[in-house]
Amino acid sequence: MKILLKILFAIFFIWIAMGIYFVNTTKENAEVIMGLCILYFSFICMPLFIYYRYKDGKYKKYILNDEKIRKAFKQQDKD
Repeated sequence: MKILLKILFAIFFIWIAMGIYFVNTTKENAEVIMGLCILYFSFICMPLFIYYRYKDGKYKKYILNDEKIRKAFKQQDKD
């Protein structure tokens, strides 16, 4: 999965570079190329990246709940 994500991001960067080049050379379909690149990134790259990063539940240590807030305030009172 990690290699797939690297390949997809490389394709995105190449695609965006081509789009910028086409915009600067005033090609007629440059805006379409850029728009398709953004759609590709939004609906293919980002969901795969989010799934890859959070599939093991690593995000749980960053979620605030009442217990963590109370613990932080108790530590602050001790200092």
